[in-house]
Amino acid sequence: MQVAIHFGTHGTEPERMIRTLMENRDWMLANGVEVVPPGRYKGVLDESLIALKGGEAPAAMEEVIYDALLESENVRRMVLSQASLIGAIPRCIGPRGLFPQAGARMRAVAALFPSAEVEVSLAIRNPALQVPHLIARSDLPYDKVMAGIDPAALRWGPAMLSIVEAMQGRRVIVWCYEDTPLIWPEAVRRIAHIPADVPLKSGLAVIGDLLTPDGMAELRTALGTPAGKTTQARRALFEHVLARHAVEEAISETVDLPGWTQDLVDRMTEAYAQDVAMIAALPGVEFLGP
Repeated sequence: MQVAIHFGTHGTEPERMIRTLMENRDWMLANGVEVVPPGRYKGVLDESLIALKGGEAPAAMEEVIYDALLESENVRRMVLSQASLIGAIPRCIGPRGLFPQAGARMRAVAALFPSAEVEVSLAIRNPALQVPHLIARSDLPYDKVMAGIDPAALRWGPAMLSIVEAMQGRRVIVWCYEDTPLIWPEAVRRIAHIPADVPLKSGLAVIGDLLTPDGMAELRTALGTPAGKTTQARRALFEHVLARHAVEEAISETVDLPGWTQDLVDRMTEAYAQDVAMIAALPGVEFLGP
């Protein structure tokens, strides 16, 4: 059994992944791949994680989990996707940095399937925008959430190092949320094992949210030509059409947090670029880039 777990991370639209996977469910089921609807495993995984306290599931317990999650016979690959698997929002910022519990949390979820070939995936995002997202969805005021933490210390580099170490050689698939419009079809296909020659439903969903109607029409026309068939050519088309037809409100965000300045945002963005370069080169990381 292969088990693919998409942790997503808060602020990277992980719900879009599960929606797209579900839209392609017919092909997946016909080819031994089952995506599990979140409603089916919500209690199952939580209760198992609590019972095991990070330990490895015994064979009998693993079998019970499979029985609770899977509906189809002869499944060779099971796909799970939900951001809360990486931890509750209040625990995603702490003295030890950004997503400090991610490594331990991923290891605990993977340990539910000790006999399986487990891989995990997640999208990361510029902390200058991901941190405001986490704070906006917290029930606590800014000062309580940050608790004196320097925003510039909330970086993805340390978090990813802990994740890779915790996964103990299991494959970790990573991409930048900022690149999602350009690499979305490849990310979905990679997680679901859908070949490049199989039509993908909602493969243009992400870029479609950023384009004007004219831009979307132009893109569809271009993709229908031989020049738009390869992955490289498609990404070049995406970039070209986005440059000419992007909806301005959809590609810009405003950060409004106490004490945050443009200089801070710029420093966090520069540090993020450095972290991304380091993460892409990490052994054990499969980095999806444009």
